Amino acid sequence: MSNLLDLLGCRYPIIQGPVGELNDPRMVAAVSEAGAFGMLALGFITDLEQVKRMIAEVRALTDKPFGANLMIAMNPKNEAILEILAGAGVRTVTTSAGSPKKIYPKIKALGLNGLHVALAAPLAVKAAEAGADGLIVSGAESGGLRTTGPESTNMILIPLVCDQVDVPVVAAGGIADRRGYRAAMALGAQGVQVGTAFLCAEESPASPAWKEAIIGCGDAGTTLLPMGPMAMRTIVNPKMAALMAEGADLSKAYQLGDAGKAWRSGDFDLFPAGAGQVSALIKKIRPVQAIIEDMAG
Repeated sequence: MSNLLDLLGCRYPIIQGPVGELNDPRMVAAVSEAGAFGMLALGFITDLEQVKRMIAEVRALTDKPFGANLMIAMNPKNEAILEILAGAGVRTVTTSAGSPKKIYPKIKALGLNGLHVALAAPLAVKAAEAGADGLIVSGAESGGLRTTGPESTNMILIPLVCDQVDVPVVAAGGIADRRGYRAAMALGAQGVQVGTAFLCAEESPASPAWKEAIIGCGDAGTTLLPMGPMAMRTIVNPKMAALMAEGADLSKAYQLGDAGKAWRSGDFDLFPAGAGQVSALIKKIRPVQAIIEDMAG
């Protein structure tokens, strides 16, 4: 089995979750400068000049390794983006939302390393067979886009996948401090991917209202919001709680296209704040370096 840190080239086996609203070169650079692996979220970006500018801005702020996430089925410019990344010296990318068979031949041809995101054990096995150098295994407690079917938590999913593959496994979901980090390692993972905790970092470009929503989230304070064939984990706010109590069809109450505007403005009646279940453990806003060093130092 290869070693995750050899694939990433950073000090700590901690990957920044590729949240679109964290797509700020200063945030990515801060994560990398602190010894973890910063990530650009390029899933929906089709402007190749914008991709080049973002990479250059990160490079101007840090000489440490960083990567990017590509959403396989969502972006027709993925192959061109991969060429730009490789030309800029990026060594490792992550992939999600689609069959890895479509993109890993290109990743390998460019000499890049690729880690594929999987939400279920059978899909993780298929990704390893398709050439993924590592797997980011995302349990049911994770934030972001989910499936609408039954899912396992990381307590089950991580060892299940580790028993079936010979590539490094990264745990995503439910990790915000040293306890979650160590638990992931005990389950067999070589590293972790962190999203919600970094949303609450001092350097995060997330709106103050979004950070406060995470800090104020209690036990069982998130739910899966159905969005057609997908679902998104969000924080339950008063409007959403009222709709749920009425038995309203939440899939018709919100539009995914409104998420970015809502999250930037703090208007969570327009669309609820996205976050993972781990929000219940996050109680203050801290610098990126403090989050990372507390987790793995």
